[in-house]
Amino acid sequence: MPITTGFNHIATMTADLDRIVKFYVDAFGATVTFEMAAREGHPRMTILDLGGGAALNVFEVRDTDIIGDRRRQGGRGPIDHFGLAVDSLKTLEATRDRLRELGADIGEIQRLGSEWSLFFRDPDGMELEVCCHAGQ
Repeated sequence: MPITTGFNHIATMTADLDRIVKFYVDAFGATVTFEMAAREGHPRMTILDLGGGAALNVFEVRDTDIIGDRRRQGGRGPIDHFGLAVDSLKTLEATRDRLRELGADIGEIQRLGSEWSLFFRDPDGMELEVCCHAGQ
């Protein structure tokens, strides 16, 4: 039996912190819980509460410091994408509609095993996923 209780946070990098923070606040109702100005040896950073004890830690770095191709699977580095959980198919559908309104590049809701899944791209072009248990 695992001793962990799930993920605490995912850390990601962007060249435009304000744009990414606004996207996650508008798309998912995320709340800013911490902000840190850039200082020697550490980039500007914001922590977003995504609910359920999960956070997104976003670091602002120069675009040239981000290695890889966020739009191509296998080119994104060792972590390909992360999935955000919602409580039901109804919430997933509402999230899809909100992402469309925000102009996000999105796919269609699909069944993947015991999950409903929706892939989308954030403003940096990173492919991400929103999912819920299919029994809900």
